[in-house]
Amino acid sequence: MLFRSCRVPDKSLKTVFSFAYACTFLYICFQNATIMKYPIGIQSFDQIIEDGYVYVDKTQLIYDLTHEGKIYFLSRPRRFGKSLLVSTLENYFLGRKELFHGLAIEKLEKEWAVHPVFHVDFNGAVFSDIGQLEEMLRDYVESWERDYGLLPDKELGMGLRFRNVLHAAHVQTGRRAVVLIDEYDKPILDVLDGDASLEDRHRNVLKAFYSVFKAADRDLQFVLLTGVAKFSQVSVFSGFNQPKDISMDGRYETLCGITQEEIDRYFPEPIADMAVDYRCTPEEMKQRLKLQYDGYHFSDRLTDVYNPFSLLNALDSRRVYDYWFRSGTPTYLIRLLVHFNENMNELTGKYYRPEEFVDYKADVERPLPMIFQSGYLTIKNYNFQFNTFLLDFPNNEVKNGFLTMLATSYLQPREEMGAWIRSVVMALQTGDIDRLRSLFTSFLASIPYTMRRKEDEAERERYFQYTFYLIMRLVSVYTVYVEKVQSQGRVDCVVETPQYIYIFEFKLDGTAAEALLQIEDKGYAREYACDMRKLYKIGAAFSSETGTISDWQVVDD
Repeated sequence: MLFRSCRVPDKSLKTVFSFAYACTFLYICFQNATIMKYPIGIQSFDQIIEDGYVYVDKTQLIYDLTHEGKIYFLSRPRRFGKSLLVSTLENYFLGRKELFHGLAIEKLEKEWAVHPVFHVDFNGAVFSDIGQLEEMLRDYVESWERDYGLLPDKELGMGLRFRNVLHAAHVQTGRRAVVLIDEYDKPILDVLDGDASLEDRHRNVLKAFYSVFKAADRDLQFVLLTGVAKFSQVSVFSGFNQPKDISMDGRYETLCGITQEEIDRYFPEPIADMAVDYRCTPEEMKQRLKLQYDGYHFSDRLTDVYNPFSLLNALDSRRVYDYWFRSGTPTYLIRLLVHFNENMNELTGKYYRPEEFVDYKADVERPLPMIFQSGYLTIKNYNFQFNTFLLDFPNNEVKNGFLTMLATSYLQPREEMGAWIRSVVMALQTGDIDRLRSLFTSFLASIPYTMRRKEDEAERERYFQYTFYLIMRLVSVYTVYVEKVQSQGRVDCVVETPQYIYIFEFKLDGTAAEALLQIEDKGYAREYACDMRKLYKIGAAFSSETGTISDWQVVDD
């Protein structure tokens, strides 16, 4: 179609060769034009634009944000694009109009005023030693004082010296200042559930530094603090005018991350390429990516948001792996769960009021807010009547990685957890019931006695419930899984594969016959009466004495 109107003259062979060369050149140029560069690990907006990396346009939201308020706080999980957001805001307030050519904000912004911008980035340091935080803040303030010709007053604290800088910047430039603080909470998270005295010290240092925003209000145009966790009570925010928390504001829920609409707009060709590799259709490939990386919701609007780090890595490598989870091990969350004696089955799949999971309270022994804010749980539904939110794992990447780590830590089996789960799933997919029993029996027997020894009856029940919760939720990464919630626990479940349906009931110190009777009494099989797949009802008894399966019966329909 491109060359339909062109004619090749018959006069000269040279002309033919020249035409062919031109066609080849244009084809190469066209092919190269479609190559997409992914900004993996690049958090600099100007570098992304100048070097031709793909940029998912968030500038409409940035314009709205900067024109509707003044002081904001935004919480998002790590590697979710917070640093890129900060960099984009920095370039916008520096008036670098040329970088925003072709983006939504180009048509909205008329002035492109240049403001003094103060960017504090806590990403690049580890704050596990005394004095590191104070030294970093001192370096920032002294550099700014030199920029604006101020003599350091070492009798003043860093916050007051920063206030003087902001005022000088306003006076000298005639424009109010912009303050951008990236990962404000990292000095606290680095020592969380570790050195309590250093945690308190860091909290007080930050509180004194951020208090400047109240005194310098007339010198400020815009302030944004980003981080993972929002701390309340003895808060770093208590010394200044409270920032507007937009972490669960529906207007800004897609400010970080990638939506389904954005995927359809920006990435149809890479997904089609992946589909070829995975021998499936583009729609099937999109569904696979969705199950693996989608599922985050940050407001009651429940707009689906993909993890951008994992999605871009998958598109770049053309492989579906656990990129985000492997990039940082949430060991501090495991420590919190152990410290507070919490089980994930007692936290997931339940409705909560916002105050129960939005703010982390250091003096309340409840790790739920930290788990939610870190991105290992997300909103899955909203009840308008009671203003409550259903929390659960966002996607398969998080569910598989986090639960595998939890199960390994909690059970400490001698068998490798991931390999065992894959063997169980293969047995389910092939209908190998005998293999399934053998796998359950051997794995449970591999758990050390010291891990399962529970003298108290209630603790034995709790251990039993949690063990099977971890196992079956891990199985659900590769299958369709439905929990049948009972008042006494959440052991009953249904697992579906393309060819088979399994209805499980596990009994603690009971019999397999009792378990099968419960399946019948509860009518779990009725909804599958017209299903053409083979149905297995499995009753299993778990012995608290031996720590493994003591009785196993199967009825097939």
